[in-house]
Amino acid sequence: MLTREIDKTLFNSYSEDIPAFLKKIYAARSVTESQLVLSLPSLLKPNFDQLDVALKLLERAIIENRRILIVGDFDADGATASAVAIKALRMMGAKFVDFLVPNRFEHGYGLSPEIVSEAKKEKEPDLIITVDNGISSIEGTELARSLGIDVIITDHHLPPNILPDANAIINPNLKGCIFPSKNLAGVGVCFYLFSGLKTHLEDSNYFEKHKISVPDLRELLDLVALGTVADVVRLDQNNRILVNEGLKIIRQKRCSKGILAILEMTKRPVESLQASDLGFSVAPRINAAGRLSDISQGIRCLLSDDINDARRYAVSLEEFNKQRREEQSRMQDEALAIVAKQSIDESSFAITLFDESWHEGIVGIVAGKLKEDYQCPCVVFAKSGTFLKGSIRSIPDVHIKDLLDLIARENPTLIERFGGHAMAAGLSILPENILQFKEAFSEAVSKHLNGKKPALDLLTDGELNASEMTLKNAQLLCESAPWGQGFEEPIFYGDFEILEQRIVGEKHLKCTLKLIDSSAIFEGIAFFQEKLETKKVRVAYKLNVNSFRGNESLQLIIKSIEY
Repeated sequence: MLTREIDKTLFNSYSEDIPAFLKKIYAARSVTESQLVLSLPSLLKPNFDQLDVALKLLERAIIENRRILIVGDFDADGATASAVAIKALRMMGAKFVDFLVPNRFEHGYGLSPEIVSEAKKEKEPDLIITVDNGISSIEGTELARSLGIDVIITDHHLPPNILPDANAIINPNLKGCIFPSKNLAGVGVCFYLFSGLKTHLEDSNYFEKHKISVPDLRELLDLVALGTVADVVRLDQNNRILVNEGLKIIRQKRCSKGILAILEMTKRPVESLQASDLGFSVAPRINAAGRLSDISQGIRCLLSDDINDARRYAVSLEEFNKQRREEQSRMQDEALAIVAKQSIDESSFAITLFDESWHEGIVGIVAGKLKEDYQCPCVVFAKSGTFLKGSIRSIPDVHIKDLLDLIARENPTLIERFGGHAMAAGLSILPENILQFKEAFSEAVSKHLNGKKPALDLLTDGELNASEMTLKNAQLLCESAPWGQGFEEPIFYGDFEILEQRIVGEKHLKCTLKLIDSSAIFEGIAFFQEKLETKKVRVAYKLNVNSFRGNESLQLIIKSIEY
């Protein structure tokens, strides 16, 4: 286990208002005191390249009652972004707003020519707005423009060298874009577009002229929070503000009926909801629809104004999620068995797997599981028509989108298409190229890492003494949320003696721990952990507030155990 280094200058710069316990944690994450402010006035203002063009196009579309079509992605980020766009446009008086989401099995990813053709035939749009996709959709954009359809692309994925010829592209990662945060999720980019539109329409007296109440877009922050957490983007100050405000709305039950219905299904207490609950309970159920069938059910759930309708969609999403878990379990077991048979040398730097029976909607989850277990970039392929479609999950040391750029340049006919960002990407190859890709991928990763595999050490915030392991400090951490990617929830470690242990829920270890060289005793739980034969262990843990029947107590959430 490694311990984060504390920036002593930063530690000493904090005001006395911040408890010393938190100062160490913040200083180890290089966060200044001003970056801890999570009030809405601290939110960055929309200043994207091409924003003015997009706003004028949207204003014209609304005033002239043009048909506006939202084309999203088939994950929770895309679903929430679609819902935000539709709700925002309706709030601003748009009469004809609809959505269409590519089916990953029929259309592929993004604004493809296939989805544009279907849109033209079924929806006859005047304007297409992509959300959480489109930055690589050159052919689809070209087709749409040739059919007389205007296109606004909103995306957060890293752009290719050649951009689509859209009317406007809103993406903080565009070269030259001066928007300070490059970490927005797709739903965040979408929210900013419509925040800009609201201001633009206010300045032109649109709402007053058309007798429309000025919309309060803060009402959409529950969806922004869900999509931001679901896409595991870096929680910089701006994203933390968005998530924090969205969580407030959900806890007050002023949120989407769909979110409430899913939380009912998972039996999560709404009043004490945390960002992690969105990531582990709500998002997987929405994602499951996109993985196994059609994400449109997830979007309709989020758009529902009637709680009973939302509950019906939530039941359907729950069924998809059960199917997803079963298929995921099978694929993970098979994938781990394959890797176990490979030589250590072959799988040490990168893992590439394919099986005819694997489901293309679930390969990303399996790749993520392998990445966590083996701490190397992993790609898992499934059959998709005449191609193999793969999902890659990477480690912090390997920027996977840049690496795919390099592989594609050095092997021009190897990859049919690809896209993504630093930690995750998707690609398509021909079946006959799988072995060549496996070799090229492993070689590129090994070369990038200079032949040295990164250490598997867990990064912690060090040891706590008994006086620091308190319910008060657990509550302080809870109040300092949201935690997440780039602002990781603190993990501590210590040496303990196990006094008691038992299995609960058939697969989780509940135990009583005594801190070595102390009389302090703590309750802990380790998920998916069997009973231990040894008594003395080194444990990495999180401080957690356990609420039960109105009473709160300290509980250690055990992340790893060493003998």
